Amino acid sequence: MPKTKPVSMLLVHPLGYNRKQARNDIARMANMMPPLGLASIAAYLEKRGITCTIIDCYAKPDSEQAIRDLLQSTRPRFIGFSSTTSSFLDGVRIARMAKEILPLIKVIFGGHHVSALKEKILRDFPIIDFTVVGEGEETLSELLEHNGEELAQVRGITYRDASGEVHFTGYRTPGLDLDTLPFPAYEKLDGYPHAYNLPIFNYPRTPNTSCIASRGCPYACSYCDRSVFLRTFRYHSARYLHEHLRYLKERFGLRHINFYDDQFTFNRKRIEDFAGLMIDQPLGMTFNCAVRAEHIDFDLLVRMKEAGCWMISLGIESGDEALLARHRKNADLGLLREKIHLIKKTGIRVKGLMMMGLPGESEASIKKSMDFVFSLPIDDINVSKFTPFPGSPLYEEIHDLGTFEENWEKMDCMHFLFIPKGMTKTRMEKLFLEFYRRHFLRPKVLADYFSMMWRSPDSWRRFLSDISHFIRFAMTDRRIAGTRCL
Repeated sequence: MPKTKPVSMLLVHPLGYNRKQARNDIARMANMMPPLGLASIAAYLEKRGITCTIIDCYAKPDSEQAIRDLLQSTRPRFIGFSSTTSSFLDGVRIARMAKEILPLIKVIFGGHHVSALKEKILRDFPIIDFTVVGEGEETLSELLEHNGEELAQVRGITYRDASGEVHFTGYRTPGLDLDTLPFPAYEKLDGYPHAYNLPIFNYPRTPNTSCIASRGCPYACSYCDRSVFLRTFRYHSARYLHEHLRYLKERFGLRHINFYDDQFTFNRKRIEDFAGLMIDQPLGMTFNCAVRAEHIDFDLLVRMKEAGCWMISLGIESGDEALLARHRKNADLGLLREKIHLIKKTGIRVKGLMMMGLPGESEASIKKSMDFVFSLPIDDINVSKFTPFPGSPLYEEIHDLGTFEENWEKMDCMHFLFIPKGMTKTRMEKLFLEFYRRHFLRPKVLADYFSMMWRSPDSWRRFLSDISHFIRFAMTDRRIAGTRCL
């Protein structure tokens, strides 16, 4: 194996759409999450002597000139992209620009989209030299250290051999021990933490940010892509989490955290221990998290509230139990109702995560969802437009279940690209807007938002400063939360 030596690498988070649109996109402005995956990879590579720079085009839409300048001034040997399905083609565009400036630069892509499509990406996009399939830290580090040689030995990549044939080297197992990872290189994100923000009315104080406390999910819902972490589920220990939050507080002055995890409370003992540390060694911070109803109980919720839990999100998806049972295990609306009331009993805010347009959806099932949600003491909702992503169980059969326009640039949960049999896009859009309007016009919900004047004053400041954009949004078919927000 070649000797390890410092490698200069530029890491890019693509924007995914037109820069002028970005400046006026209320969905983007309402929820700006830092690219935590790239920050984690940068920290890991730096520990191994590989110098990195991160450019986040999503947070800074006018970053193209900065990328050009960095390519010309630092002449990195590698450029890496972490992209979603909707931002992938924008990443390809930037990669072509990079090769025009530095013809010998190697282009690497990672993320859910390329992990799901594997060899297809290299076959269809010759500008890309490698993709990282699965977790990026170890695989990317090893790939850079090999300097393009003996690639068959690097697990977790796709590459071309000398004849141009594409190969996938297989998944890297076992997964990383997450507690061995350094904290993400937040300092490499320009303007962090103030360049980023959580959705309005989803936090009490600023500055705030997102944090990832686990990887993967033990469940296998039909609509979820598991191509990066497969069916594994690993998590940071309670001690690591507490030290991570302490670092964020002391280094960046952060006061509120959104744990961007699928199943925060899956391991009950870990959350009990974490809550104990937050109570016994308080940091003056609050947090949000997402849970499944099966993995919370009243005693745990009381403990979490005491530890600083401010809001909990639950994936309800649909209020039609028969439809829900087609797409996820343990579909039990009665259990969801019971646990939502328990959360409210402890004084924690509740956010319901809904999904409209699943295969089998009908006007009747959508109205059942509205009736179910509006019968509950839910403070906030997020309704996503179902999108059949590559890597999800539904993707392979989606054309048999309705009509699907596979336009990658629009596959961002903000467009109805899939229309279930028996439905029309026009009707779906009208019902979508009706869902939000009915929610926001509920007296209890309106009273709660007004109470945010003192519970989350920064949310009102942001709302009023961008009120023209919000009004414009209300007259269109876009949705406030952008991609699905926890």
